[in-house]
Amino acid sequence: MKILQIVPTLTYGDAVSNDTLALRDVLVSMGYETGIYAEYVDERNAKHHFVFKASELPKLSRNDVLIYHLSIASPLHAKLSEMDCRKIAIYHNVTPAVFFRDYSSRYYNLCKLGIYEIKQLNDVFDHCLAVSDFNRKDLVSYGYKCPIDVRPILIPFEDYDKTPSQGVIDKYNDGKSNILFVGRVAPNKKHEDVIAAFSCYKKHYNPDARLFLVGSYDGMEPYKHRLDEYVEVLGVEDVIFTGKIPFDEILAYYKIADIFLCMSEHEGFCVPLVEAMHFNVPIVAFASAAIPYTLAGSGVLLHDKDPLLISGMINRIMTDERLKDDIIKGQRQRVSDFSYEKTSALFMKYLTEFLTGGKSYQ
Repeated sequence: MKILQIVPTLTYGDAVSNDTLALRDVLVSMGYETGIYAEYVDERNAKHHFVFKASELPKLSRNDVLIYHLSIASPLHAKLSEMDCRKIAIYHNVTPAVFFRDYSSRYYNLCKLGIYEIKQLNDVFDHCLAVSDFNRKDLVSYGYKCPIDVRPILIPFEDYDKTPSQGVIDKYNDGKSNILFVGRVAPNKKHEDVIAAFSCYKKHYNPDARLFLVGSYDGMEPYKHRLDEYVEVLGVEDVIFTGKIPFDEILAYYKIADIFLCMSEHEGFCVPLVEAMHFNVPIVAFASAAIPYTLAGSGVLLHDKDPLLISGMINRIMTDERLKDDIIKGQRQRVSDFSYEKTSALFMKYLTEFLTGGKSYQ
Protein backbone atom coordinates (compact mmCIF):
# COMPACT_ATOMS: atom_id res chain seq x y z
CA MET A 1 0.00 0.00 0.00
CA LYS A 2 1.21 3.46 -0.93
CA ILE A 3 0.27 6.66 0.91
CA LEU A 4 1.14 9.59 -1.34
CA GLN A 5 0.75 13.32 -0.78
CA ILE A 6 -0.23 15.85 -3.43
CA VAL A 7 0.11 19.61 -2.99
CA PRO A 8 -0.45 22.14 -5.79
CA THR A 9 2.80 23.98 -5.02
CA LEU A 10 5.71 22.83 -2.89
CA THR A 11 7.42 26.13 -2.20
CA TYR A 12 10.12 26.88 0.34
CA GLY A 13 9.31 27.98 3.87
CA ASP A 14 5.53 28.37 3.67
CA ALA A 15 3.27 26.62 6.18
CA VAL A 16 1.55 24.25 3.75
CA SER A 17 4.81 23.03 2.21
CA ASN A 18 6.46 22.63 5.62
CA ASP A 19 3.48 20.62 6.83
CA THR A 20 3.66 18.40 3.75
CA LEU A 21 7.36 17.72 4.28
CA ALA A 22 6.91 17.03 7.99
CA LEU A 23 4.05 14.59 7.37
CA ARG A 24 6.24 12.72 4.91
CA ASP A 25 8.67 12.01 7.76
CA VAL A 26 5.80 10.71 9.91
CA LEU A 27 4.59 8.41 7.12
CA VAL A 28 8.12 7.04 6.69
CA SER A 29 8.34 6.42 10.45
CA MET A 30 5.09 4.44 10.18
CA GLY A 31 6.66 2.25 7.50
CA TYR A 32 4.62 3.34 4.50
CA GLU A 33 5.82 3.75 0.93
CA THR A 34 5.31 7.44 0.31
CA GLY A 35 6.24 10.46 -1.79
CA ILE A 36 5.24 14.06 -2.46
CA TYR A 37 3.85 15.20 -5.82
CA ALA A 38 3.31 18.82 -6.86
CA GLU A 39 2.57 20.90 -9.96
CA TYR A 40 5.23 23.41 -8.98
CA VAL A 41 8.31 22.50 -6.96
CA ASP A 42 10.73 25.11 -5.62
CA GLU A 43 14.26 24.21 -6.63
CA ARG A 44 15.28 24.06 -2.96
CA ASN A 45 12.77 21.25 -2.44
CA ALA A 46 13.38 19.57 -5.80
CA LYS A 47 16.63 18.17 -4.41
CA HIS A 48 14.72 15.73 -2.18
CA HIS A 49 14.62 12.23 -3.63
CA PHE A 50 10.98 11.84 -2.54
CA VAL A 51 9.64 14.95 -4.32
CA PHE A 52 8.20 14.58 -7.84
CA LYS A 53 6.18 16.52 -10.38
CA ALA A 54 2.45 15.82 -10.29
CA SER A 55 2.66 14.46 -13.83
CA GLU A 56 4.80 11.60 -12.45
CA LEU A 57 2.10 10.38 -10.06
CA PRO A 58 1.91 6.59 -10.44
CA LYS A 59 -1.33 4.70 -11.05
CA LEU A 60 -3.04 4.12 -7.71
CA SER A 61 -5.12 1.14 -6.66
CA ARG A 62 -8.16 1.09 -4.42
CA ASN A 63 -5.92 0.00 -1.56
CA ASP A 64 -3.67 3.08 -1.87
CA VAL A 65 -4.26 6.39 -0.10
CA LEU A 66 -3.93 9.87 -1.54
CA ILE A 67 -3.49 12.76 0.90
CA TYR A 68 -4.37 16.00 -0.85
CA HIS A 69 -3.52 19.43 0.60
CA LEU A 70 -6.36 21.84 -0.17
CA SER A 71 -5.07 25.41 -0.20
CA ILE A 72 -5.44 27.03 -3.63
CA ALA A 73 -7.05 26.59 -7.04
CA SER A 74 -5.43 23.86 -9.12
CA PRO A 75 -6.03 21.85 -12.32
CA LEU A 76 -5.35 18.80 -10.15
CA HIS A 77 -8.76 19.20 -8.51
CA ALA A 78 -10.52 18.07 -11.68
CA LYS A 79 -8.55 14.81 -11.67
CA LEU A 80 -9.26 13.78 -8.09
CA SER A 81 -12.65 12.21 -8.74
CA GLU A 82 -11.10 10.05 -11.48
CA MET A 83 -8.53 8.50 -9.15
CA ASP A 84 -9.60 5.05 -7.95
CA CYS A 85 -8.06 5.15 -4.50
CA ARG A 86 -8.92 6.26 -0.97
CA LYS A 87 -8.64 10.02 -0.49
CA ILE A 88 -7.92 12.23 2.51
CA ALA A 89 -8.00 16.03 2.31
CA ILE A 90 -5.95 18.27 4.54
CA TYR A 91 -7.67 21.64 4.48
CA HIS A 92 -5.46 24.69 5.05
CA ASN A 93 -8.12 27.22 3.96
CA VAL A 94 -8.25 29.69 1.08
CA THR A 95 -8.15 33.46 1.63
CA PRO A 96 -11.41 35.12 0.54
CA ALA A 97 -10.86 36.78 -2.84
CA VAL A 98 -12.31 40.10 -1.71
CA PHE A 99 -9.08 40.93 0.14
CA PHE A 100 -7.18 41.01 -3.17
CA ARG A 101 -9.74 42.82 -5.29
CA ASP A 102 -7.93 46.19 -5.22
CA TYR A 103 -4.40 44.81 -5.46
CA SER A 104 -4.07 41.76 -7.68
CA SER A 105 -6.45 40.35 -10.27
CA ARG A 106 -4.32 37.19 -10.36
CA TYR A 107 -4.66 36.45 -6.64
CA TYR A 108 -8.29 37.57 -6.69
CA ASN A 109 -9.13 35.06 -9.41
CA LEU A 110 -7.02 32.28 -7.88
CA CYS A 111 -8.71 32.61 -4.49
CA LYS A 112 -12.20 32.93 -5.95
CA LEU A 113 -11.63 29.84 -8.10
CA GLY A 114 -9.99 28.01 -5.20
CA ILE A 115 -13.02 28.34 -2.95
CA TYR A 116 -15.34 27.38 -5.81
CA GLU A 117 -13.31 24.24 -6.55
CA ILE A 118 -13.16 23.22 -2.89
CA LYS A 119 -16.94 23.45 -2.68
CA GLN A 120 -17.21 21.25 -5.79
CA LEU A 121 -15.05 18.59 -4.11
CA ASN A 122 -17.38 18.10 -1.14
CA ASP A 123 -18.23 14.52 -2.12
CA VAL A 124 -14.79 13.41 -3.36
CA PHE A 125 -12.92 12.70 -0.12
CA ASP A 126 -13.36 9.83 2.30
CA HIS A 127 -11.97 11.80 5.23
CA CYS A 128 -10.81 15.36 5.96
CA LEU A 129 -8.27 16.77 8.37
CA ALA A 130 -8.72 20.48 9.05
CA VAL A 131 -5.75 22.34 10.54
CA SER A 132 -8.08 24.33 12.82
CA ASP A 133 -11.65 24.20 14.05
CA PHE A 134 -12.29 27.33 11.97
CA ASN A 135 -11.35 25.32 8.88
CA ARG A 136 -13.52 22.41 9.98
CA LYS A 137 -16.54 24.71 10.15
CA ASP A 138 -15.71 26.00 6.66
CA LEU A 139 -15.82 22.46 5.26
CA VAL A 140 -19.14 21.77 6.97
CA SER A 141 -20.57 24.97 5.47
CA TYR A 142 -19.33 23.81 2.05
CA GLY A 143 -21.38 20.62 2.33
CA TYR A 144 -18.69 18.10 3.29
CA LYS A 145 -20.35 15.03 4.81
CA CYS A 146 -17.33 12.77 5.37
CA PRO A 147 -15.72 12.53 8.84
CA ILE A 148 -13.74 15.70 9.60
CA ASP A 149 -11.11 15.84 12.34
CA VAL A 150 -8.98 18.76 13.50
CA ARG A 151 -5.25 18.18 13.21
CA PRO A 152 -2.94 21.20 13.70
CA ILE A 153 -0.08 21.87 11.32
CA LEU A 154 2.95 19.75 12.15
CA ILE A 155 5.78 22.03 13.26
CA PRO A 156 9.33 20.64 13.75
CA PHE A 157 10.34 22.97 16.58
CA GLU A 158 13.97 21.90 16.45
CA ASP A 159 14.27 24.10 13.36
CA TYR A 160 13.74 27.13 15.59
CA ASP A 161 16.68 26.19 17.77
CA LYS A 162 19.12 26.83 14.94
CA THR A 163 21.57 29.72 15.21
CA PRO A 164 19.92 33.10 14.54
CA SER A 165 21.60 35.82 12.48
CA GLN A 166 24.04 37.58 14.79
CA GLY A 167 24.17 40.50 12.37
CA VAL A 168 20.48 41.28 12.91
CA ILE A 169 20.80 40.88 16.66
CA ASP A 170 23.83 43.17 16.85
CA LYS A 171 22.24 45.80 14.61
CA TYR A 172 19.10 46.17 16.71
CA ASN A 173 20.43 45.44 20.19
CA ASP A 174 20.28 49.11 21.11
CA GLY A 175 17.71 49.34 23.91
CA LYS A 176 14.74 50.22 21.69
CA SER A 177 11.44 48.38 22.07
CA ASN A 178 10.77 46.05 19.15
CA ILE A 179 7.25 45.29 17.91
CA LEU A 180 7.10 42.39 15.45
CA PHE A 181 4.74 40.89 12.91
CA VAL A 182 5.75 37.98 10.71
CA GLY A 183 3.73 37.05 7.65
CA ARG A 184 3.51 37.54 3.92
CA VAL A 185 2.69 41.15 3.08
CA ALA A 186 -0.86 40.58 1.84
CA PRO A 187 -4.13 42.49 2.32
CA ASN A 188 -5.77 39.90 4.57
CA LYS A 189 -2.90 40.30 7.05
CA LYS A 190 -3.94 43.94 7.59
CA HIS A 191 -0.48 45.41 7.98
CA GLU A 192 -2.09 48.87 7.94
CA ASP A 193 -3.78 48.11 11.26
CA VAL A 194 -0.49 46.97 12.74
CA ILE A 195 1.12 50.22 11.54
CA ALA A 196 -1.74 52.34 12.95
CA ALA A 197 -1.46 50.73 16.39
CA PHE A 198 2.32 51.06 16.35
CA SER A 199 2.10 54.73 15.36
CA CYS A 200 -0.22 55.36 18.29
CA TYR A 201 2.06 53.50 20.70
CA LYS A 202 5.13 55.36 19.50
CA LYS A 203 3.38 58.73 19.71
CA HIS A 204 1.68 58.35 23.09
CA TYR A 205 3.82 55.88 25.02
CA ASN A 206 7.25 55.10 23.67
CA PRO A 207 9.11 57.19 21.08
CA ASP A 208 11.94 54.63 21.20
CA ALA A 209 9.84 51.90 19.65
CA ARG A 210 10.42 50.17 16.35
CA LEU A 211 8.22 48.01 14.13
CA PHE A 212 9.48 45.06 12.09
CA LEU A 213 7.21 43.71 9.36
CA VAL A 214 8.90 40.47 8.34
CA GLY A 215 7.74 38.81 5.16
CA SER A 216 7.88 38.77 1.39
CA TYR A 217 5.79 41.17 -0.68
CA ASP A 218 6.53 39.51 -4.03
CA GLY A 219 3.39 39.81 -6.13
CA MET A 220 1.88 42.24 -3.66
CA GLU A 221 3.80 45.36 -4.68
CA PRO A 222 0.62 47.50 -5.08
CA TYR A 223 -0.36 46.71 -1.49
CA LYS A 224 3.17 47.35 -0.24
CA HIS A 225 3.18 50.71 -2.07
CA ARG A 226 -0.06 51.70 -0.35
CA LEU A 227 1.42 50.73 3.01
CA ASP A 228 4.47 52.90 2.30
CA GLU A 229 2.14 55.80 1.52
CA TYR A 230 0.23 55.17 4.76
CA VAL A 231 3.45 55.27 6.79
CA GLU A 232 4.31 58.58 5.14
CA VAL A 233 0.86 60.06 5.81
CA LEU A 234 1.04 59.06 9.47
CA GLY A 235 4.51 60.54 9.72
CA VAL A 236 5.68 57.56 11.73
CA GLU A 237 9.32 56.52 11.72
CA ASP A 238 11.04 53.21 12.45
CA VAL A 239 8.68 51.04 10.37
CA ILE A 240 10.89 48.42 8.74
CA PHE A 241 9.78 46.05 5.98
CA THR A 242 12.34 43.28 5.68
CA GLY A 243 11.03 41.65 2.48
CA LYS A 244 11.97 38.03 1.90
CA ILE A 245 14.86 37.11 4.20
CA PRO A 246 16.83 33.97 5.17
CA PHE A 247 15.51 31.75 7.96
CA ASP A 248 18.32 32.67 10.36
CA GLU A 249 17.29 36.33 10.11
CA ILE A 250 13.66 35.45 10.86
CA LEU A 251 14.88 33.65 13.97
CA ALA A 252 16.84 36.74 14.98
CA TYR A 253 13.79 39.02 14.75
CA TYR A 254 11.90 36.70 17.08
CA LYS A 255 14.87 36.77 19.45
CA ILE A 256 14.86 40.57 19.72
CA ALA A 257 11.07 41.06 19.73
CA ASP A 258 9.27 42.48 22.76
CA ILE A 259 5.70 42.14 21.42
CA PHE A 260 4.17 40.14 18.56
CA LEU A 261 1.30 42.17 17.09
CA CYS A 262 -1.15 40.43 14.72
CA MET A 263 -4.13 42.25 13.21
CA SER A 264 -4.83 39.71 10.46
CA GLU A 265 -8.45 39.18 9.39
CA HIS A 266 -8.05 35.80 7.76
CA GLU A 267 -5.89 32.89 8.89
CA GLY A 268 -6.46 29.17 8.50
CA PHE A 269 -4.06 28.52 11.39
CA CYS A 270 -1.33 31.24 11.62
CA VAL A 271 1.98 29.49 12.31
CA PRO A 272 3.77 32.76 13.34
CA LEU A 273 1.58 32.85 16.46
CA VAL A 274 2.99 29.47 17.48
CA GLU A 275 6.49 30.66 16.61
CA ALA A 276 6.03 33.68 18.88
CA MET A 277 4.89 31.35 21.67
CA HIS A 278 8.00 29.25 21.17
CA PHE A 279 10.23 32.31 21.53
CA ASN A 280 8.34 33.60 24.60
CA VAL A 281 7.22 36.77 22.82
CA PRO A 282 3.92 38.13 24.27
CA ILE A 283 1.17 38.12 21.65
CA VAL A 284 -1.46 40.78 21.04
CA ALA A 285 -3.86 39.65 18.30
CA PHE A 286 -7.19 40.51 16.72
CA ALA A 287 -9.89 37.88 17.20
CA SER A 288 -10.59 36.74 13.64
CA ALA A 289 -10.80 33.50 11.66
CA ALA A 290 -8.60 30.75 13.19
CA ILE A 291 -6.67 33.06 15.53
CA PRO A 292 -8.88 32.42 18.61
CA TYR A 293 -8.48 28.67 18.01
CA THR A 294 -4.70 28.87 17.71
CA LEU A 295 -4.33 31.03 20.82
CA ALA A 296 -7.01 29.12 22.80
CA GLY A 297 -7.00 31.55 25.72
CA SER A 298 -3.30 32.40 25.58
CA GLY A 299 -1.80 35.73 24.56
CA VAL A 300 -4.06 38.79 24.50
CA LEU A 301 -7.04 38.51 22.16
CA LEU A 302 -8.74 41.78 21.18
CA HIS A 303 -12.15 42.25 19.57
CA ASP A 304 -11.58 45.90 18.73
CA LYS A 305 -9.01 47.43 16.38
CA ASP A 306 -9.02 50.88 17.96
CA PRO A 307 -5.33 51.93 17.77
CA LEU A 308 -5.58 53.66 21.16
CA LEU A 309 -6.87 50.47 22.77
CA ILE A 310 -4.19 48.34 21.15
CA SER A 311 -1.35 50.73 21.95
CA GLY A 312 -2.55 50.93 25.55
CA MET A 313 -2.47 47.14 25.83
CA ILE A 314 1.04 47.05 24.37
CA ASN A 315 2.12 49.63 26.93
CA ARG A 316 0.60 47.63 29.80
CA ILE A 317 2.52 44.54 28.78
CA MET A 318 5.74 46.51 28.29
CA THR A 319 5.50 48.15 31.71
CA ASP A 320 4.02 45.36 33.85
CA GLU A 321 6.47 42.49 34.26
CA ARG A 322 3.98 40.40 36.20
CA LEU A 323 1.41 40.67 33.42
CA LYS A 324 4.05 39.91 30.82
CA ASP A 325 5.17 36.82 32.73
CA ASP A 326 1.57 35.60 33.08
CA ILE A 327 1.01 35.99 29.33
CA ILE A 328 4.19 34.09 28.52
CA LYS A 329 3.26 31.35 30.98
CA GLY A 330 -0.10 30.88 29.26
CA GLN A 331 1.57 30.79 25.85
CA ARG A 332 4.05 28.16 27.04
CA GLN A 333 1.14 25.96 28.08
CA ARG A 334 -0.59 26.45 24.75
CA VAL A 335 2.48 25.85 22.60
CA SER A 336 2.92 22.47 24.28
CA ASP A 337 -0.31 21.41 22.56
CA PHE A 338 1.48 21.86 19.22
CA SER A 339 4.52 19.78 20.11
CA TYR A 340 5.81 17.59 17.30
CA GLU A 341 5.14 14.51 19.41
CA LYS A 342 1.48 15.39 20.13
CA THR A 343 0.62 16.57 16.64
CA SER A 344 2.32 13.66 14.87
CA ALA A 345 0.62 11.22 17.28
CA LEU A 346 -2.74 12.81 16.46
CA PHE A 347 -2.11 12.43 12.74
CA MET A 348 -1.09 8.79 13.20
CA LYS A 349 -4.23 8.15 15.26
CA TYR A 350 -6.57 9.60 12.65
CA LEU A 351 -4.76 7.84 9.80
CA THR A 352 -4.85 4.49 11.60
CA GLU A 353 -8.57 4.88 12.33
CA PHE A 354 -9.14 5.65 8.67
CA LEU A 355 -7.15 2.66 7.44
CA THR A 356 -8.77 0.24 9.88
CA GLY A 357 -12.31 1.55 9.57
CA GLY A 358 -12.32 2.81 13.15
CA LYS A 359 -14.90 5.44 12.19
CA SER A 360 -17.84 5.45 9.83
CA TYR A 361 -16.12 5.79 6.45
CA GLN A 362 -18.46 5.38 3.51
